[in-house]
Amino acid sequence: MIAYASRTGNVRYIVAQLGLPGIEIGEDTTVAEPFLLLTYTDGLGQVPEVVQRFMERSGAHCRGVAVSGNRNFGHVHFGRAGDAIAARWNVPLVRKLELRGFRQDYEAIRQFYLERIGKGSRHEIVFAN
Repeated sequence: MIAYASRTGNVRYIVAQLGLPGIEIGEDTTVAEPFLLLTYTDGLGQVPEVVQRFMERSGAHCRGVAVSGNRNFGHVHFGRAGDAIAARWNVPLVRKLELRGFRQDYEAIRQFYLERIGKGSRHEIVFAN
């Protein structure tokens, strides 16, 4: 499963391109199975509050993180939420995507998902074209 947070729609778009089972993180969302986290970076490199709260409840099931960012805010801040989550939860940072990302980003995320999460998942995997 992919658990994701999207503020501007970029992460939601990425998840749609992946064609993998996903759930958008809300205030009370909890996931009790292995998942890949996709998020955005808030402010100047912060993890979004809704993602922090979600990870406090579900972080034990997180197998990796991918993050969308915008290099216009400076290279030092680009995707830093992903760095913070990877360090805090000891999971791999799968990819940093510029805004909506590119096809090669989607392929790298799909590959990680299939290797680390998709096997044994209770969800059917359908790829978007």
